[in-house]
Amino acid sequence: MKYNRDIHHRRSIRLQGYDYSQPGAYFITLCIDKRECLLGDIQEQTVILSRYGEVVDFNWFNLTKIYPSIQLDSFVIMPNHIHGIIILTDYSHNLSEIIRGLKTFSARRINQLRSLSGISIWQRGYYEHIIRNETTLTKIQEYILNNPYNWQKDEMHPSQKFPISQKFNIKLNDNSTLPMNLSSQL
Repeated sequence: MKYNRDIHHRRSIRLQGYDYSQPGAYFITLCIDKRECLLGDIQEQTVILSRYGEVVDFNWFNLTKIYPSIQLDSFVIMPNHIHGIIILTDYSHNLSEIIRGLKTFSARRINQLRSLSGISIWQRGYYEHIIRNETTLTKIQEYILNNPYNWQKDEMHPSQKFPISQKFNIKLNDNSTLPMNLSSQL
């Protein structure tokens, strides 16, 4: 069923009143539509990218050319989602604009490779967490780097049957949310 604003009342997980264009570090997660393992595979705890995963990899690192006021930190492409840290160095761009660019550029190219047009690649929206201190930054960097090692137990693994929406309700002491699997490590 397609999204209908009158029927589906989507609740934003964004921090109310927060300016997402202000300088800072942001942990982001983007998921492939329907959790399809489109971006690659994990073999012996190593990510093996598909050609679609290579497109996402290229577009991630190309973000600094399109948005020169950002820096990229830790990043991993998993079979059906990506995790990364984006650092905004000034007020030039809003985080959602940067994410929209990444999703648009990569989806357009993936659909070209698939000889398809207008097919959703990414789930609507994205997950983000405002990184407020060095301790949290270090823990999130470790989480990102260790993600391939934990793939079989990952909530995004195809063997996990519960809805993704259930994982976005953990409150932290800084009034933001993290997925269950990350919040247990912070």
